Amino acid sequence: MNFSKTLRRGTLAFAGASLLAIVTAQAAELTVWCWDPNFNVAIMKEAGDRYAKTHPDFKLNVVDFAKVDVEQKLQTGLASGVSDGMPDIVLIEDYGAQKYLQSFPGAFAPLSDKVDYSGFAPYKVQLATLDGKVYSMPFDSGVTGFYYRKDYIEAAGYKPADMQDLTWDKYIEIAKAVEAKTGHKMLALDPNDAGYVRIFMQSAGSWYFDKDGNPNILDNPGLKAALEVEQKILQAGIYKPAAGWADWVGAFTSGDVASVTTGVWITGTVKSGADQKGKWGVAPIPKLDVPGAVAASNLGGSSWYVLSGSKAKDEAIDFLNEIYAKDIDFYQKILVDRGAVGSLLAARTGTAYSSNDEFFGGEPIWQNFSDWLSKVPSVNYGVFTNEVDSAIAAHLPDLAKGTSVDDVLKAVDAQVKSQLQ
Repeated sequence: MNFSKTLRRGTLAFAGASLLAIVTAQAAELTVWCWDPNFNVAIMKEAGDRYAKTHPDFKLNVVDFAKVDVEQKLQTGLASGVSDGMPDIVLIEDYGAQKYLQSFPGAFAPLSDKVDYSGFAPYKVQLATLDGKVYSMPFDSGVTGFYYRKDYIEAAGYKPADMQDLTWDKYIEIAKAVEAKTGHKMLALDPNDAGYVRIFMQSAGSWYFDKDGNPNILDNPGLKAALEVEQKILQAGIYKPAAGWADWVGAFTSGDVASVTTGVWITGTVKSGADQKGKWGVAPIPKLDVPGAVAASNLGGSSWYVLSGSKAKDEAIDFLNEIYAKDIDFYQKILVDRGAVGSLLAARTGTAYSSNDEFFGGEPIWQNFSDWLSKVPSVNYGVFTNEVDSAIAAHLPDLAKGTSVDDVLKAVDAQVKSQLQ
């Protein structure tokens, strides 16, 4: 019997139950592209195992690439317009979401009519929204926190209560006191990396682009305030220079610096030093001195996307919706096992989120992070975040040398206009 002809003639019933089982199994076999075997890959496999318990024919093929390879293969495949060899589901970093959505219209399946987005952190939903439709299944959050060594700040005359409701000026004041009393710098910082600028800027509800996605460099109070704080930190000399990831991580895991301000995904790394148990605390990030700024921001984070050309598109959407949009226990497990703070707000009611962490002196850090998550301002990452980020990074050394923030903004604006012509 020629199965393909049988299917085309609409005589599925004639083929019998065995053929139906084959088709069902084939339809539910999904391929996922993502990166990081200890985080994204492991979490997606856990999701697949859970879904398979109620869908016996379900099969999940999670392919682990380096992040840059996922992006390159996705870009090449979408540009070719050929769906063969492409995944059913792909992980996309939030900063690049709009570039894919706008550059390849119709390439991704809208999920708005299948997913209840009211249950997710609003900023994550906004990042994947285009022309009124939402295209992603929101995944992990990069909600930020201010991790600090309690023993160092106490030696400088401060208490954990003093770390609440900070401004960046107060942070710098504390940093100088910490170094004077302990000899430790406040933070490790790569002077050529714009990560802190992104944290500062989003906390003020600003980005490199306006709400319509147009570059917004010169008339941007949030960006200007962010660069002003960056300049104060650079010129105050409160940081230890770090060259690359390993150098940066080693500075705080070794106890060489007194704090780190970054995304929640660093928690497991902070906790890797068992000898530092009880010495760390976590507080909201300091706040910019601009109207509307909050003590919450984001750095990093990714979401899942279903390709429109997938032959198993419906199964892929159902799988993501059932696990990532509804399974509260799933989020408890990936929090405990992987340190992943998802963006489903209902997960905050779970036991893992309400538990106290002894490493941080019994603080309910996961509940705190989930509370801050709901306060992260929504911004438009636009299409060219990485390009503008590079322009900002190129001029950070000028801030350290004393070039005015206004002049740096003019230089960045000129570079961005030249690059994006």
